[in-house]
Amino acid sequence: MSGPGTPAPAPELTELTELGELRDAVRAVLARHPGHAAWAPLTAQVGAAALAVPEEYGGLGCGTAEVAVVMAELGRALSPVPYLGSAVLTVRALLAAGDREACERHLPGLAEGSVVGALAWAEEGGWEAPALSTRAVPAGSDWLLTGAKRYVLAGPAEPSLVLAFAVTPEGRLGLFALDSAPASFTVRSTMDTTRPLAELALDRTPARLLSADGAAVLDRVRDLACTALAAEQAGAAARALETTVRYAKDRVQFGRPIGSFQAVKHRLADMHTAVEGARSLAFAAAASDAAPSQAAAAKSGCSEAYAYVAGEMIQLHGGIGITWEHEAHAYFKRAHGSAHLFGPPSAHRERLAARLGFLPSG
Repeated sequence: MSGPGTPAPAPELTELTELGELRDAVRAVLARHPGHAAWAPLTAQVGAAALAVPEEYGGLGCGTAEVAVVMAELGRALSPVPYLGSAVLTVRALLAAGDREACERHLPGLAEGSVVGALAWAEEGGWEAPALSTRAVPAGSDWLLTGAKRYVLAGPAEPSLVLAFAVTPEGRLGLFALDSAPASFTVRSTMDTTRPLAELALDRTPARLLSADGAAVLDRVRDLACTALAAEQAGAAARALETTVRYAKDRVQFGRPIGSFQAVKHRLADMHTAVEGARSLAFAAAASDAAPSQAAAAKSGCSEAYAYVAGEMIQLHGGIGITWEHEAHAYFKRAHGSAHLFGPPSAHRERLAARLGFLPSG
C-alpha cells in the first residue's frame, strides 16, 4: 500500500515486464511451430503483425520496442515468416505515406495477418533514393510503373499487397500501391535459404500514388527497417553464443570439456562482449523510435557483431561446425546476408558520420 512518501513504481520496470511477456509468447510459438507454420499463430494468438498498427486501423498501437522484441526472437529461430517485409516495411511505409484511405483499406488485413505485404524498394544500383530508376507515368487517375526491383522480402507465396518506390516524370520519388499483380514475382535462391528474397518485374503495371514525397517515406522506412533488422541480428547472435557455450561445456577433449581451456574461454568472452554490444545498440535504436543516428549505428554495429559471432560459432564447433547437418552454417549465412540488407555496414557508418558532421563538406 502506498503512502505519501512511497515512490511510484518505475514505469520502465513495468515496460520491461510487458516486453518480457511478449518475448516469452513469441518464443513459445516459434518453438511449437517451426518454419512458415509459425505465421498463423504469431498473428492470430500473439498479434505480432498488429503491433505497429495504430488502434484506429485494427492494430495494437504499440511502438518500435515491441517490434524489436519480436524481431529478436525471429532472429534466434532463423524464422522465415514474412514479418519484416509485411509487418514492418509495408505497415511502416503505409503509415509514413500518410494516405488515410490506403491505411483504412490495407492496415486491418495486415494487422490480422490475412494480408501479407511486400515493399519493392532496392534496384540494381542499391538501396539509396538516387539509385532507384523504376519509372511512373500518369494514366488518368492512376499511374503505370515500369522497372525491376530486387531483394524484395518474400513469404512462401506471392504477397497480396505490393508497395513500390518509383520516379515520376518530374524526377520526384513517389510511393505507389500496385493495383494488380506485377509482370513477374520470382523468388530467387540465395546463400541464406532461411530468408526468401524475390525479384519483381513491372511492365506498365497499374498503381495508385500514396505519397509524392517518397524520399521522406524512404528515409523513415529505412531507419525503422535498420532498427528492426538490428534487433534480429542481436537475437541471432545471442542464440549462436548460447549454442556455442553449450557445446563447449559438453565437448570433451583430452579428458576435459573444451570450455575449460583458457584459449576457448577467451574467445567465448569476446563473443559475449560482441553480443552484449549488439544488444545495446539494437535496443537503444528501438528506444529512440529509430532515430536516424541510432538506426545507422545499430545496423552497422549489429551486422559486424553478428558476422563475427557466427564465424566464431563455426570455428569453436570444430569439424561438426562446417557440416550442413549442424545449424551453425545457417546462422553464418543469415549473418552475411543480413549484413547487406538495406545497405552494407560501411554505408550506414557514412550516414552516421555525415549526420555527426565528421565528413568533409563537398
